[in-house]
Amino acid sequence: MAIDRKSLRGKLFITIFGAHTRPGRQFDLILLWLILLSVLTVCLESVPSIRSQYHNILHALEVFFTIVFTIEYFLRLYSHPSPLKYLFSFFGIIDLLAIIPFYLTFLLPAGHFLVTIRILRLLRVFRILKLTSFVHHAHVLKTAIAASLQKIAVFMLTIVALVLIIGTIMYVVEGEQHGFTSIPQSIYWAIVTITTVGYGDLTPKTAVGQVISSIVMIMGYAIIAVPTGIVTVEMSRTQPEKKKSENTECLSCGKSMPVSANYCSHCGHHLHE
Repeated sequence: MAIDRKSLRGKLFITIFGAHTRPGRQFDLILLWLILLSVLTVCLESVPSIRSQYHNILHALEVFFTIVFTIEYFLRLYSHPSPLKYLFSFFGIIDLLAIIPFYLTFLLPAGHFLVTIRILRLLRVFRILKLTSFVHHAHVLKTAIAASLQKIAVFMLTIVALVLIIGTIMYVVEGEQHGFTSIPQSIYWAIVTITTVGYGDLTPKTAVGQVISSIVMIMGYAIIAVPTGIVTVEMSRTQPEKKKSENTECLSCGKSMPVSANYCSHCGHHLHE
C-alpha cells in the first residue's frame, strides 16, 4: 500500500521510519536519548536509597517516558503502510514491550499480587532493545560473523578438547585432596583459567599443578584473540564489496563513479538521467 509522501501520514512516515532523511535522523537522535534516560530511570529506581528519596520524581519521569513511547508507538502504527506487518514485526513487539509493563500494573489487582507487579515493571528494561533499530551498519557485522561461523566452530571444538585434556591432567596431578574432586570439576577449573576469569574458588596446591596453571593462563591470552582475529579478517573482506556497491557506472563512458556524484568526472555525463 503506497503512501502519499505529501500528506500528514506520509510526512510522519518519512520522519519516523526515514533513518536516512534529515527529519528521520533528528527524530532518531531524540528517541535515542529518551530511551537511554528511560533505562537509566529504571536502573536508578532499583536502588533502595535513591527510590526512597526520589520516588515522586522517578515516577513522574516514568509516566512521561511511557506517554512519549505510547504516542510514538501509535504514530508508527498510523504512518506505516502495513500497520499489521509492523505490529507483529520484531521492532513492533519491542516497541510494545517498552510501554506495556507500565499499563499492566494498573490492570492487575493489588494485595498479594504486588510482588508480581514489581517483577512486571522490570520488563521496562526491554526499552534498551529499541536501540537495535539505530544500528544501520549491523549488516557488515552480521555478514562477517556468518562467514566466520565455520572457523569459529572448529576453534571452539579445539578449545573443548583442550580443556578436557587439561582438566584430566589436573585431576591426576592435584587429586581430590586439593579440591579437584572429579574430572568435570577439573574441566570447570580449566575453563575458568583459560578464559582468564580466575574466580579463585579452586586453585592448584602442588608445584606441578601451579606450573601447568601458569602455562594455561598464558595460553588463555592467545586463545581469546583468535575469534576476534577471525571476525576482523572477514569484516575487512566485506569492505571492498561495500565500497563497490557505493559506486555507479557512467552510461556514457563506463567509468565507475560514487553514487553521491551527479556528473561523471571523465566525460561530464549526468549520472542520474
